Amino acid sequence: MNASVAIQVLPNVEGEELIRVVDEVIAYIKSTGLNMSVGPFETTIEGDYDELMEIVKKCHIICIESGAPSVMSYVKINYNPKGVWTIEKKIKKHHLDD
Repeated sequence: MNASVAIQVLPNVEGEELIRVVDEVIAYIKSTGLNMSVGPFETTIEGDYDELMEIVKKCHIICIESGAPSVMSYVKINYNPKGVWTIEKKIKKHHLDD
């Protein structure tokens, strides 16, 4: 694993429709089988850099296919050819009671 990506999609829809479209994106990310974590503002995914960039692209396409006329995203990318820290390593100490 040489990358992690945090993506927040903001489809241009209103009300409950926003949740429906975002849920479609999250379902797609889950279907990739990659390690991921859903947060209140963004979803973090771990894997190979090139694969993650394709997933980011597909997230936008899913928003449009789900009815949003446009979509804006905030994306954070952590890339290191030698490897990156896992989601678990970064946050486990903050979830000891889980």
